Amino acid sequence: MIRRKLRLEWMAALGVAILIPAAYAQQTATRATLTVDGSGRATVSVSDVLSHPASGVVSIEEGDRILGEALLDAEGQAQVKLTLASGEHTLRAVYAGDATHQPAVSASAIAQPMIPGGVPGYTLSVAAISPSTLPLSLTAGQSGSLSVTVTPVNNGSLSAPMFVTLSCSGLPSNSTCSFAPDNVEILPSTPTSCASGSLPSACPPVSLLVIQTVAATAQMTPGPRSSNPVAWAVLLPGFLALGGLAFGARRRRWLQRMALMALVALVASLGMTACSPLYHYYNHGPPVTPATPSGTYTVTLTGQSSDGVSALAASTTLVLTVK
Repeated sequence: MIRRKLRLEWMAALGVAILIPAAYAQQTATRATLTVDGSGRATVSVSDVLSHPASGVVSIEEGDRILGEALLDAEGQAQVKLTLASGEHTLRAVYAGDATHQPAVSASAIAQPMIPGGVPGYTLSVAAISPSTLPLSLTAGQSGSLSVTVTPVNNGSLSAPMFVTLSCSGLPSNSTCSFAPDNVEILPSTPTSCASGSLPSACPPVSLLVIQTVAATAQMTPGPRSSNPVAWAVLLPGFLALGGLAFGARRRRWLQRMALMALVALVASLGMTACSPLYHYYNHGPPVTPATPSGTYTVTLTGQSSDGVSALAASTTLVLTVK
């Protein structure tokens, strides 16, 4: 009994030793690197321990702010154009991982200001609301919501209020985006940051972004239609009148011609109703609405504004997956 017990324990230990590496083998370790050049373009590279390129989504973050997201290409690289305020910025790249690669975070990279001191501007950053994590993943028919923060840059030098209009592009077909509000105001006194739990008035302006997808509608089979008594009340006397005209046409040739013309007009009017949209709806049901096509898309959020002299633009990107 003792030997059997020891043998079972040894087999169990051996099974664990085999299963644990197999579980880890499903996802290989990865490493991410981040560089930022003088124009504000961040370049991310993600590969596994054998230097094979990874796939998936990376985000550029500063503190708890997501400055932009991008998809890795076939070489395991992605680029994100950043707009940063004056001063040094400590950034990091966060790789979300995929079915075969573990998540990874790059070492911190120091970026220099992209907007010269004294020139007013703004930056955009996003945060997930529903679903609560990024990248945004939706099933066709679902909607997702995010908060878009418009952070002022050098707004103390503004001589008039700055209004920023928000828009998005790059969405798949049969999907929409909306901002509430879609136009935010920046004043010289607008805060550039705020502590957690602060009132909205003590923080940079925030807009709610809602992305709505569409689910396919099934073809509806129309039910049986009951006869319309009003229609029969009109058609039956008409048929009787035409019959009387045809009978009287045996003696009068002109009555025969009138009866024939009236009969042709009646048949034509009845045939035209079969081509009407209402006839098609009753007999074939409503048209089928196609669903938002599945896939992964890069959505660009853009802000447009002016300080009264020149146009000011800022943008950021996020990744949307539709299932």
